[in-house]
Amino acid sequence: MRTESRIYVGIGVFFVLIVVIYFLWSGDSGNSIFLVASALLGIMPGLYLGWWSRRMNPRPEDVEDVTTDDIRGDVGYFPTFTIWPFVLGMGVFLTALAFVFGEWTAVVGMGFVLSAAIGGTLSSKPKVSRHV
Repeated sequence: MRTESRIYVGIGVFFVLIVVIYFLWSGDSGNSIFLVASALLGIMPGLYLGWWSRRMNPRPEDVEDVTTDDIRGDVGYFPTFTIWPFVLGMGVFLTALAFVFGEWTAVVGMGFVLSAAIGGTLSSKPKVSRHV
């Protein structure tokens, strides 16, 4: 995670340099805010990953002399096929249509979003894949 942390912080530092150059050159404070937000989107996750990399054991990918026996085991969580992401997408779509057609689509859309949140939470069974 140390490498990922350095990449994110590097992106954030790049945007800090860009915002300083942009602000001094243009004097525009409105668009500089977006560049500051971009810098924070790089620095904040980078610092978080760096904080965690010092508190946890190194991953097999981070060790120089790793063997295949070190990386055997659970790979990760792979969800099974489900309809709930589609229901959630339709709910968000109907909620966004409330700006055009009125509040009634927001009510229907929020019903879809709520049902997708409940259904996706209750129907998820972890299925762990084994690395061969």
